Amino acid sequence: MLFEIILTLAVVIGGILAAIDKWVLEPKRASDAPMPVVMDYARSLFPVLLIVLVLRSFVVEPFRIPSGSMYPTLHIGDFILVNKASYGIKLPVVYTKVIDTGAPERGDVVVFRYPVEPDKDYIKRVVGLPGDRISYINKTLMINGELVKQQAVGRYETEGSGAVLNGTMELTEDLLGVTHNILIDKDRPPSDLIEAVVPEGHYFMVGDNRDHSYDSRYWGFVPEENLKGKAFFIWMHFDGGVNTDRIGKSIH
Repeated sequence: MLFEIILTLAVVIGGILAAIDKWVLEPKRASDAPMPVVMDYARSLFPVLLIVLVLRSFVVEPFRIPSGSMYPTLHIGDFILVNKASYGIKLPVVYTKVIDTGAPERGDVVVFRYPVEPDKDYIKRVVGLPGDRISYINKTLMINGELVKQQAVGRYETEGSGAVLNGTMELTEDLLGVTHNILIDKDRPPSDLIEAVVPEGHYFMVGDNRDHSYDSRYWGFVPEENLKGKAFFIWMHFDGGVNTDRIGKSIH
């Protein structure tokens, strides 16, 4: 959020300075007089900063995955792109929605502002929609009383920072029509949630690395206004080195 504030201020200040020079100072300046350094920088950088702000606020925003809560879907060191127009066009900094473009669907991988500390960005999977009854008992998810089916894949094996998860159990989960893989650590006690009803305008988010994710099971629901966008693409991976096998993968 700090970067977004700084970028927005730079665009506003640069735009004001560029306008002052263009319409006030330039007509009075001699043709052979040099442009003041500050005005030169303002007029040169303003269009670049404006393009960056527009793209980052309304089109796509890059993020780096810093933790292992979304293994096996997302790895530590993945650099991802997030579609900022997925759930509404919002003004930067104040996050006021100006155009409604849709709502999250169950199974979406979403970046959002952590409700407890809104300056922090989290990424999780949408499990519960408004009105859903969510239960998580003995490492098994239930939605509106319906058991979410799981099918074993086998022992999970990976490299890099995620190697600490080797030996955990990988399963394919059918999230009522949306299939994706999750990890279960049988050595960790279950984090049972008897039942939670998702309020209107809120969502229940859970990490795919079920026993190593700090998510809605612990701190509650994510309000709609905290949603930043849907993760859709891995454009780079660096975790002690570049892993080209992960570059270009879609996120689902």
